[in-house]
Amino acid sequence: MNIKEKLEQREIDNLSEFATKSRFTKGRKKVYTPCDVRTEFQRDRDKILHSKAFRRLKHKTQVFLSPFDDHFRTRLTHTLEVSQIARTIARALDMNEDLTEAIALGHDLGHTPFGHCGEGVLNELVKGGFHHNIQSVRVVEVLEDLNLCAETIDGILTHTWGYTPKTPEAQIVQLADKIAYINHDIEDSIRAGIISESDLPKDCIDYFSSVQTKRLNIMINEIIKNSVGKPNVTMSEEAWHYTTKLREWMFENVYIDSPAKLEEKKAKNVIKELFFLYCDMLKPVCEERKIERIVTDYISGMTDRYAVEKFKENFIPKGLQTGAREDYLFKLANLVD
Repeated sequence: MNIKEKLEQREIDNLSEFATKSRFTKGRKKVYTPCDVRTEFQRDRDKILHSKAFRRLKHKTQVFLSPFDDHFRTRLTHTLEVSQIARTIARALDMNEDLTEAIALGHDLGHTPFGHCGEGVLNELVKGGFHHNIQSVRVVEVLEDLNLCAETIDGILTHTWGYTPKTPEAQIVQLADKIAYINHDIEDSIRAGIISESDLPKDCIDYFSSVQTKRLNIMINEIIKNSVGKPNVTMSEEAWHYTTKLREWMFENVYIDSPAKLEEKKAKNVIKELFFLYCDMLKPVCEERKIERIVTDYISGMTDRYAVEKFKENFIPKGLQTGAREDYLFKLANLVD
């Protein structure tokens, strides 16, 4: 057996009976050359990690728009935290850690600049709406053509609440995403002075702890203890009640109408003006039915700072550009004996 076949056999011998085995993947849409070293899900993880969309996540908003403080989360650091939490759960439950990691790393590739604020604007402008999980699938299937396995694509699509994942690994990422953003957004909001630790709901803190590391540990353990030896991955009912309550509290106190959102009106205007500008630019050279799709793909792929620069370039007037001239330098040369 080559290395890949050994790894596949190791999965079959050691993983849970409910885990998704890479040897039995539903496969890719396009013909490809197999790898002798990596399993199919390891290969998916690497494809995502090396994609341009993944690199751009470092300059996309999580909650705080274009923060200058390097300690605030960006969409990239959020993704890495989701991956870490998901891998911990998958390892503890003997699920496929490689598939879990691939889904986690790819789940937000289609996110817009300015976070959910940008997503909301495109959702209003685009016929049929815009949803970042669907755009993430479009990124890996069309825009970057990564040719991923069906299980990875399903996990990326269903990481958003309201979807039903087809694998336990995708269920893990769906939960890990919620756990990650609730906890790191609390930490960032405290750092920003928007809330304080004492503001958090007392019953949630009594259950989980006010200390982030302890709170994370309890949430993760509640999933593990409730899911060992079961085909579905879920959190205990009591823990899920308090997790949901904490999430709702964050929406009321941070995600909506808080100081963290003061710049969102400007950010929405940036997205809106660029959308109309690019639609007009394409009208003379492109079929009308394609324009909205092209512009949506272009804008959703932008980083925060690239969107701002394009707005400045197109809507902020510049002074007359005359170029650098060194006439005075040579005039001085003629005056010196």
